[in-house]
Amino acid sequence: MAVHVRFAPSPTGALHIGSVRTILYNYLLAQKEGGRFILRIEDTDQKRLVASAESYLLESLRWLGIVPDEGPEQGGTFGPYKQSERLGIYQTYIQHLLESGHAYYAFDTPGEIEAMRERLKAAKVANPQYNAISREWMRNGLTMPAEQVAEWIAAGKPYVIRLKMAHKGLIRFQDGVRGWVKVDASVLDDKVLMKSDGWPTYHFASIVDDHLMQITHVIRGEEWLPSTPIHIWLYGCLGWADEIPQFIHLPLLLSPNGSGKLSKRHADQYGFPAFPIAWNRPDLRVEKAFREAGYLPEALLNFLALLGWNPGTNQEVFTKEALIEAFSLERLGKSGVKFDIAKAKWFNQQHIKIQGPTAWASYFSTEAIKENITCRQEDAIAICNLVKDRITFPKDFWQEGRFFFFDPVDYDAELIKQRWNTQTKEGMVAFSKSIATLIEWKGETIKPLVQAVPAIMPLLRMALTGRKAGPDLIDIIVLLGRDKTHKRIDAFLEKLG
Repeated sequence: MAVHVRFAPSPTGALHIGSVRTILYNYLLAQKEGGRFILRIEDTDQKRLVASAESYLLESLRWLGIVPDEGPEQGGTFGPYKQSERLGIYQTYIQHLLESGHAYYAFDTPGEIEAMRERLKAAKVANPQYNAISREWMRNGLTMPAEQVAEWIAAGKPYVIRLKMAHKGLIRFQDGVRGWVKVDASVLDDKVLMKSDGWPTYHFASIVDDHLMQITHVIRGEEWLPSTPIHIWLYGCLGWADEIPQFIHLPLLLSPNGSGKLSKRHADQYGFPAFPIAWNRPDLRVEKAFREAGYLPEALLNFLALLGWNPGTNQEVFTKEALIEAFSLERLGKSGVKFDIAKAKWFNQQHIKIQGPTAWASYFSTEAIKENITCRQEDAIAICNLVKDRITFPKDFWQEGRFFFFDPVDYDAELIKQRWNTQTKEGMVAFSKSIATLIEWKGETIKPLVQAVPAIMPLLRMALTGRKAGPDLIDIIVLLGRDKTHKRIDAFLEKLG
């Protein structure tokens, strides 16, 4: 069977960066194996839906350059791709589970369930839950006569439909990352499959959809590992025990200090964005994110790919195409991985360098226009080449090079206090006079003049750029040109007297 993978988000809010990594691994596997990457919207939790979350998700995927093979926008063989449009399908399969004795009606009120749990706690039961033992005390189709169950349903009494878990026995499955996992059925509860409002739960709908969409690999976060034995059991109850997909549970993304799972709180605490894309939407509570911060989608994908997977070589910088070529499930790791935002910035630097001068000049000009500055492309390229090693984000090209267009108005008082004296003043004057006589304005002729009075170099940089640090000073002088260089030195000397 061809590889089929899926990403199945709930449109209840913004997209967490851990979900983006999950999307990426699913996409890479499908592309590597010539399979299908399916997007399915799991919108059965109607109370938590956010109206703009689905369009936000689709725009996020477009920005990342990850296009599903099938989904709400693309259509496909296995549609519809929103669970809210598949309710009739779930009714068919829940009826099958009821008739085969693998599910049952339960009429317990929230108060009765809470009372049951309190009794179990009082009895020192370690895991008080609705399970194969406690269900015998409750009001459900296993303890009530069939006639009464039918009467209560006809009378409109609220009910849920629960999965009937085994009282004992071992459930085992082979995880693609962790190997064989074994769980005793006695520790598992009777999950709700259909809620009282008639909507299916995640545990039920996702299994039905995965089977019907012929999903071969379920790649998801480690937090879903405890639910997998229930899903394995449900596959068997539905008669699909021989068609269970390969489960792959990814290692956790940890906070920068490794203290726990990466969260929005950590993003606020450590000052980095937590989501791949942001719009000005109060209902999503996203103010700043990777796109707005200036990360390239290629760099973000490269960074995330190496958080839990390694290529088996020392290579770090990958294009999306190179990631597809190198990716394999066998090289996924087990251990949680720290989210190092400094490394993410490094990847952004590398991918900006890959783009080359034409892209750099475009970034530079886009920001320059915001300050009413127009610049020839060849000049922009020359400036960008000069500052490229100091760039983390596209907007930095302008921030690092804008001094070429604006004369300094303030100078660092501490530097002047340390360096300004009769010797450096005379050196600045002498340098200004010497460059005035130059026939050729180029680095080879300017460099000896600067080296002749090395004591002035920090002050000369300050006079020309208004900064204490920056690119090579000789290159700055060459690009500034004769007139601007003289003008700025004269202004500096006049201000300092």
